[in-house]
Amino acid sequence: MIKVLLFAHLKEQAGTEMLEYEASRMTVDELLTKLEKEYSLPALNTVMVAVNEEFEERSYQLKTGDIVALIPPVSGG
Repeated sequence: MIKVLLFAHLKEQAGTEMLEYEASRMTVDELLTKLEKEYSLPALNTVMVAVNEEFEERSYQLKTGDIVALIPPVSGG
């Protein structure tokens, strides 16, 4: 299993702050596509993705035990 941590509006939209998925041969990009469809999450192409606290490319191959954090862009003043 992999854990997916959601922050800010993604957490509100999905109704939870953490999801779990079977990681069998799934890339970060495939995971994002799955989340967009299952939870109607908007604009996941703009999120930063960290795997095990390291920013990763969307081609990164996920494996059992990974913790994926989806970090949406923020604005401040």
